[in-house]
Amino acid sequence: MPIPTSRTNENGHITIDHELCNGCGLCVDVCKDFSLKIENEKAVVSDTPFFGCFACGQCMAICPMDAILVEGRYLSKNDLYPIPKKEDTASYEQLLKTLQRRRSIRDFKDRPVEKEIIDKIIDAVKTAPMGLPPSDVNILVIEKKDKVRQFAKDFCDSLKSMKWFVSNWFLILMRPFWSKLNNDMFRGFVKPLLEGYTGAMKEGKNYVTYDAPAALYFYGSPYADPADPIVAATYAMIAAEALGLGTCMIGGVHPFTQQGSAARKFREKQNIRFKSKEGLIVLIGYPKFKFKKGIERSLANVDYLN
Repeated sequence: MPIPTSRTNENGHITIDHELCNGCGLCVDVCKDFSLKIENEKAVVSDTPFFGCFACGQCMAICPMDAILVEGRYLSKNDLYPIPKKEDTASYEQLLKTLQRRRSIRDFKDRPVEKEIIDKIIDAVKTAPMGLPPSDVNILVIEKKDKVRQFAKDFCDSLKSMKWFVSNWFLILMRPFWSKLNNDMFRGFVKPLLEGYTGAMKEGKNYVTYDAPAALYFYGSPYADPADPIVAATYAMIAAEALGLGTCMIGGVHPFTQQGSAARKFREKQNIRFKSKEGLIVLIGYPKFKFKKGIERSLANVDYLN
């Protein structure tokens, strides 16, 4: 049975050129759907796959004889490209230094981000792994400072109708029905966040998107792996850093865009196509300030299984 996504509910179609196939079995080894097997020293399509081909393309990419073609689920042979040579890629030290240079930037120069730069960031995002192809990641591109600010103003307007669920009477009413964690989260984070966003915007201060020159809103679909838009946003952040831009991930918008009529109207106005379990905004721009030091962060735990 095909694995459905918002984009397709059909299986991929595998074609094997038996004149070219040398029976090496690499395609069988790499296919984790068990869609292929060796029969009479040639690769053939299996009649007992796990799900049915979901068009990951691994078999097509590994075949040394170019004997396999996978089509469907938004995949074709035109999507193949040569793997870059190892010597053309960043070393671990270069990658680590790029990551160490990154800071969360909330102050930007009054300089637009060129469209070709945004296109390069999106090209990098296309290489991000996903739960299952085809990708169910959607990106709302907000290219100009005034549009980024308008997005924030519209968001704050939608929040005004949600203030009741962080009001004192509601929090007192709900306390017996939810956990201490939820109570602490609403009182210590959600309530001040909502009040801070709307209160600052009323004073003309934008603490939602900080008047960044550009922003990318990553979100999924009801079918998407919840991690997919987060991974894609992370790739965008790293690509932007490599291109000399500053970035900041904003997670406080997406949860307020999912439930209720105000959230629905906001999504419709912004052309946000789906409700999504997870979503993240990446602010992009040329940094106003230059940092001299990085800050090493600690992890909660690193445990090794014996």
